[in-house]
Amino acid sequence: MSNVDLKKSRIQNPNLKYKRILLKLSGEALMGGQDFGIDMAFVDKIAAEIKTAWLNGAEICLVIGGGNIFRGVAGAAQGMNRSSADYMGMLATVMNALAMANALEELHIPTRVLSAIPMPTVCEAFVGPRARAHLSKGRVVIFAAGTGNPFFTTDTGAALRAAEMGCEALLKGTQVDGVYDKDPNKHSDAVKYDQVNYTEVLTKDLKVMDAAAIALARDNNIPIIVYSMTQDEGLMGILEGKGSFTIVNNGNLS
Repeated sequence: MSNVDLKKSRIQNPNLKYKRILLKLSGEALMGGQDFGIDMAFVDKIAAEIKTAWLNGAEICLVIGGGNIFRGVAGAAQGMNRSSADYMGMLATVMNALAMANALEELHIPTRVLSAIPMPTVCEAFVGPRARAHLSKGRVVIFAAGTGNPFFTTDTGAALRAAEMGCEALLKGTQVDGVYDKDPNKHSDAVKYDQVNYTEVLTKDLKVMDAAAIALARDNNIPIIVYSMTQDEGLMGILEGKGSFTIVNNGNLS
């Protein structure tokens, strides 16, 4: 089936709680069961979930970290100049974005990669109006290279792009099914939040995203939904309000 034919088969699912979303994935998630690099089987799994949501009418942006290849903070800790290390991390996110774009195109989902660092040989440069036009035309948009500046994380880049694109929610796919008061992998008595407000996340240092990302989401009233990428309901379930997750917002249930 061609891209054009697949576009015609899209529906507008009335059960979607959010139509335009930004999905933030960590680079480490793309490792799957590996110790390093990109597990294409896992990338294909995420691409299939995105396809299902896209066919149901969701408008989807992605931001993918680069920690499976290189982490700027780790490089700086080993003595590298922080700016140089962060730029290397940004380039790692471009590699991940291209891998995800390839998986989506293999499923005939029209996809564009937009980089905050211009590199016209491999992808488009980020321009806000162009990105919004891609979304309105039914394309999945993957934002790469963070904000294009050192000292900012891809979490902050995700919150920034979500605000620029007018996204109704920012979804963060993780290894756990929500936000806990402490690490559930280390503490059996960890308590999960079904809902928590931005201020509480900041004051209790709940490690949802970095402080700048939380502040951006709060100031633009963008709910953050934290869920596990391994749960059966998948991305589509989260968009329909199913499965296990935590919503971070101003205090009102969406």
